[in-house]
Amino acid sequence: MQSLLFEVAGIIGVTFIVSAYLLLNMQRLTSTSLTYLWLNTVGASLVILSLLNTFNLAAFVLELFWLVISFVGLIRRKKTVASIK
Repeated sequence: MQSLLFEVAGIIGVTFIVSAYLLLNMQRLTSTSLTYLWLNTVGASLVILSLLNTFNLAAFVLELFWLVISFVGLIRRKKTVASIK
């Protein structure tokens, strides 16, 4: 049962990441929108969580980079919004 929960978390994470990319390419989101950044952040986090059950170094490194880049985007967006006010 626990293994299934990790699998579901990973599938939801992948769905978030792919959805963000699809919406970006359909021009429904911008790369600086909160929705895009949070979909990537949460998605990468969920995939990393799923890797705790069945570890894969390459996938972990990829998702770790994805997570860090998403955090950079969130921080930059926050600074930009703060400087506008």
